[in-house]
Parts: sequence; structure tokens; C-alpha cells
Amino acid sequence: MKKQSLTILGVTGSIGGSTLDVVGRHRDRFEIVALTAHSSVEALAQRCIEFSPRYAVIGTAEAAGELRQRLRQAGCRSEVMHGAAALEEVAALPEVDSVMAAIVGAAGLRATLAAVRSGKKVLLANKESLVMAGDLFMAEVRRNGAQLLPIDSEHNAVFQSLPPGYRGDPAASGVARILLTASGGPFRKLPLEAFADITPAQACAHPNWVMGRKISVDSATMMNKGLEVIEARHLFNVAKDAIEVVVHPQSVVHSLVQYVDGSVLAQLGNPDMRTPIAHALAYPERIAAGVDWLDLCKVAQLNFEPVDTQRFPCVPLAYAALAAGGTAPAILNAANEVAVEEFLGERLPFAGIHAVIEATLSGLPAEPASDLAALVAADREARAKAGEIARRMRR
Repeated sequence: MKKQSLTILGVTGSIGGSTLDVVGRHRDRFEIVALTAHSSVEALAQRCIEFSPRYAVIGTAEAAGELRQRLRQAGCRSEVMHGAAALEEVAALPEVDSVMAAIVGAAGLRATLAAVRSGKKVLLANKESLVMAGDLFMAEVRRNGAQLLPIDSEHNAVFQSLPPGYRGDPAASGVARILLTASGGPFRKLPLEAFADITPAQACAHPNWVMGRKISVDSATMMNKGLEVIEARHLFNVAKDAIEVVVHPQSVVHSLVQYVDGSVLAQLGNPDMRTPIAHALAYPERIAAGVDWLDLCKVAQLNFEPVDTQRFPCVPLAYAALAAGGTAPAILNAANEVAVEEFLGERLPFAGIHAVIEATLSGLPAEPASDLAALVAADREARAKAGEIARRMRR
């Protein structure tokens, strides 16, 4: 069997680490061609030493020099590159079959697009690519014959629950609604008066999932679910009114698809990102992911409840940005990234995250998203605006 060659963009994050865990269980099936990281020299060096990729990419020339020295000392012969252009280059390498797009935030857009334009099998964990540039991104997928497989547990669950060969026509497939589940994060039952004192450590302590800090905060505000609504709209070509978010504290049902005949299909499993990663890596086959089998008797019950929009005001903001269209989702995403960074730096209160996003959306009306340049400009302007607003709100 020919090995599947793989590039991992953002290997030092939680998704990258889980991907290597699955790959490490199936070294007869997968070959790592390139690994990339933004600035974590030590972590990238360790992964290169273990998996011996042909290429290793890091953010700066200084970091590349340090990485090159560490790899040389360890006898690792990976070629070290640096910068955004190198990131796009390894995403589009002709010898690569699949690209895991796991860079967090808007920083992953260009490299992910490079993989799509090269007609790769793209394992999409970078939801911001679709949030910022959904219509343009999906047009490039179709134009270049790329295969797009979602890695978010929710979208991967939807993908598995849709009819085989689903081609983006919900009416023809009998699809009525998509139900995205959300755990509710660490503050689902926290009294609202206590929100003023929430710390970054508390926000990053997710009850069910192990994730990076930024994504953990997005889960705590439920902005992650708002972004996933926008992503689902583009991935599955369903109307925004046909996408519903439901809170499911056990994180066992990862999402559901409701059909016009009344059937509801769901994908269930333990909360472990190795399941959707293994599904996408081997698709359309199935391989072991190292995940414990789900014991329904131990789970005992599955609870569902509507989203409390007073507690989680970021969710309606995302729906509003999706309705506005154009550059509004890019503005929403940029403002959220700035606000989360301010909160993690303990310069902004938790409730300030929503306030910064709302004020940024109000202060920057949506424009047509005519091309990538327009979206990049909107992203840049929104970051500047959100930064100004956040500075006025600082503790």
C-alpha cells in the first residue's frame, strides 16, 4: 500500500499533536513530508526528530537558525525554512497528498488556500478560513478539485451524518436542519454576577475537551459555536436559519442532521479529537484512533438545552454577521481574536470580549467581499479598530 504523504500546518498545537498521535499508530500508512510551527522551536524540533519530515517551517529567520542548530545536533536532516512564503510552499508541495490545516486564527488562511489551489486533500481544522472567506474559499475548492474534509468535531459529525456523496444540495438530499452541539463550556451554570471575575485560567479549564488557550476561551464565550455556524453554512450549503445550536453538556453527541421525513442522524463518541482526525486521514476507510470506545451505559443520559443568549451573547453576534455577509464575518473573527488576546493577557475582563466584538461590528459596516485583498483589508482594519476599543476598556 502506498503511503499517504502529509503536511501538518500548525503541528505544535493540540490538533497537530493529536494528528501525530494518530499517524504514529499507523506509520505504515502515512509519511510526514513537512511540519510547521509559528514560534515553538523546542516543540517543533522534538516532532521533527521523532518523525523526520523533509521540511520544517517556522516563523522567523532567528527561530529557523535555532531550530537548524537543534536538529543538526540531534542528527535530524529536515530542511529548515521560515516565513509566510515557506508556509505556502510546503502547503502546495507536489509530492504531498494531504494537508492538515491546523493553524489557529486568520494566520492560517493563505497557507490553507495554497493547499486548496494545489488540489490537495485538505483536512480543515482552521475554521477561520471559512469564516473569513467562505464563498471565495469554497469557489477555490470547486475550481481546483480539492477534497475538503472537516476536522472540527461538530462538522465532522455532520459530514458523517449526511448522505454518502452529499454534494451541497440539502433539498435534493432531504436535509431539513443541521444541529450543532455545544458543551456550554466551563460557565454554563456560573451565576451571571460572577462573570466579572472570570480569569483566563478558569476560561481555559474546559470540562470535556483538551484544547489550546485561544480555542478554550472561544468555547467559554461560545464564540466557537458562532464561528462554526458560519463554517457550516459554507461547508454544507445550508441556509443560516437551518442551522441550530443546542447545548449538550456531555459532549457525546457531536452533531446531528435532521431529515424531512423526521429522521435524525447523529455521530456519537468520546470527546477526543483523534476520532475526527483519524476519520479524515483515512477517509473513506476507517482506522483505529487510540480512542476509548463509548460506553453508553456509563454515560447513562444525554441532555440537551437551548443556548442562553444572555449568558452567551457571542452566538447571536455570529448569526448577525452571517446575515450581513460580505466582510462582516471577517470583521467578527478579527475582533474576536484581538479581544481574546487582550483577555488572555489579563488586560480585558471576560465580558469585555463580547463588548469589543459588538462595538467593532457596529463601527465597521460590512462591505462586499469581492476578493481576498478586500477580506485581508477588512481583517486589518477590524484588528486596529478592536485594539482601540479594547484599550479603552482595559482593566
